Amino acid sequence: MKAFWVYRMLLAFLVFSVWGRNEAQTLTWLGTLPGNNPSYAFALSTDGSVVVGMAHNSSNHWRAFRWTSGGGMQDLGTLGGMHSYGLGVSADGSVVVGWSNDISGRQRAIRWTSGGGMQDLGTLGGAHSYAAAVSANGLTVVGGANNASGAWRAFRWTSGGGMQDLGTLPGGPESYAYGVSADGSVVAGRATNASGKLRAFRWTSGGGMQDLGTLSGGSWSYAYGVSADGSAVVGWADTTGGQQRAFRWTSGGGMQDLGTLPGYNSFLGIGVSASGSVVVGRADNALYTAAFRWTAIGGMEDLNSSYASLLANGSWLYGAYSISPDGRYIVGNGWNAATQRYEAYLLDTLTIPEPASWLLFGVGLTCFMRRRRR
Repeated sequence: MKAFWVYRMLLAFLVFSVWGRNEAQTLTWLGTLPGNNPSYAFALSTDGSVVVGMAHNSSNHWRAFRWTSGGGMQDLGTLGGMHSYGLGVSADGSVVVGWSNDISGRQRAIRWTSGGGMQDLGTLGGAHSYAAAVSANGLTVVGGANNASGAWRAFRWTSGGGMQDLGTLPGGPESYAYGVSADGSVVAGRATNASGKLRAFRWTSGGGMQDLGTLSGGSWSYAYGVSADGSAVVGWADTTGGQQRAFRWTSGGGMQDLGTLPGYNSFLGIGVSASGSVVVGRADNALYTAAFRWTAIGGMEDLNSSYASLLANGSWLYGAYSISPDGRYIVGNGWNAATQRYEAYLLDTLTIPEPASWLLFGVGLTCFMRRRRR
């Protein structure tokens, strides 16, 4: 008898605590820098409280930004030139990486912190570089840089060791890095092979640069994101007839075509969750662009259809460029009909069961306990 009443009290607590929570799916338009110009979001912190990207300022110059829920959009400045881009952020949102022009107009990889400002990470002996992603702790940065001969090479920079040239595929002249695992040990990107074909690669310190191949009937591939543990790589590749498809590569399954959406013929896989089970990106046709999400269970979906209730008066999500490790938050760029401009967005996909669902759960639990009493 006592146990039965304990379960009933627990049930009441669960139902009313969830009923009273004010959590739901939300779409937050992040605005722009002063000047009413477009903005793009490319990366976010683990909890979705920090977003980084780029936006036009009042002089129509691109500037890296760091957005927080409490402080809005902050212009991170430049290395003395006109432009900067924010492309990656650490797990806690305290470190931002990307690139900026210096006072001479050269493109340089940057690492920004609130205490130290914008740091030029240098090059591999040439004039230009960019940073595309950063490890969870903010201490490992990956990207591309010119070497002394002017060729682009993928690099891995660490706070203690500086910039390391990751090499190329056998016989190939160039490589570019775009994604890194949470611990900084796995890097993904694209490189040119000996035949002059672009190929997605996965690099590890022990195994070097691995060619991930192509989809059936295709000749090239391009890797952009890598899962937290480094086991899954996402990107895009051509297939039979030159069609461009998003892919997910795993060590056990190879390169998987993620399918299509009705009305679209080109698909780019860009961001991936920690487990590798959720991929986000962009779908294109001759006239339209749409943000998509792919899951191992549900396949490909148009985010504009899935979250139509959050898109008022013609607003539209054009691309999804990054996803939080748990798959809850997605950032990208879209059309904000309310402001009549292109803006960065933060989508919270959290789903709390409806109160009726919890009541059905309660009925089932009560029936179960009554049977236990007999």
